[in-house]
Amino acid sequence: MLSQLHQQLNTRFSAQLIAVRLVHDELTLVVAPEHILECAQALKNEFHFEQLIELAGIDYAQFGIDEWNTKSATHVGFSRGVANRTTETHIGSRFAVAYHLLSYKNNLRLRIKCFLHDEFPEVASVTEIWPAANWFEREAFDLFGIIFRCHPDLRRILTDYGFIGHPFRKDFPLIGQAELRYDANLARTVYEPVEITPRILVPKVIRDDHRYLLEQEKLPEGTS
Repeated sequence: MLSQLHQQLNTRFSAQLIAVRLVHDELTLVVAPEHILECAQALKNEFHFEQLIELAGIDYAQFGIDEWNTKSATHVGFSRGVANRTTETHIGSRFAVAYHLLSYKNNLRLRIKCFLHDEFPEVASVTEIWPAANWFEREAFDLFGIIFRCHPDLRRILTDYGFIGHPFRKDFPLIGQAELRYDANLARTVYEPVEITPRILVPKVIRDDHRYLLEQEKLPEGTS
């Protein structure tokens, strides 16, 4: 069924698609931002993808280039930043939007990806096609700084109105850029420079004791 849909989509959107891939029983269309509304409308009306399940922003900064910034973690045995990248659809842009669709009629799922401009990530809103996109797009705007043109109410949804920056961008500091506290003298909340000390998260540390030796190198029981 997915193979047949793969061929149909490749034929229908041959002029609009950057790529169409079927990997591990997951079908992904890569569409240029200027064609997203045309493709979305056709997918809903012609291919019966009636439901938008999820819409999410993606930041590909350092994708496939660098591991996590830590020197005290193992290079193997843990899901690191450069692992399993060969099946990923990535064309070099830093930001992307992923749309996950469901067809009730055909019991099929589909992913669309739009790669956006690095300096000013922008794409048309799909709220007129799938109303469920409304708060998803607000979330992507809030956390990634992606602009959705013609959105009916593009405001922050998780951070407060005076928040500085976009927390899910991979160049955003883990400690943030400002902290919020209540000032009793002013009888309101105020922003101040953040005072938290930065630290590097270590996902897995190798310890030099017998619990982590290879089987043939383990010490006899009762020794340390």
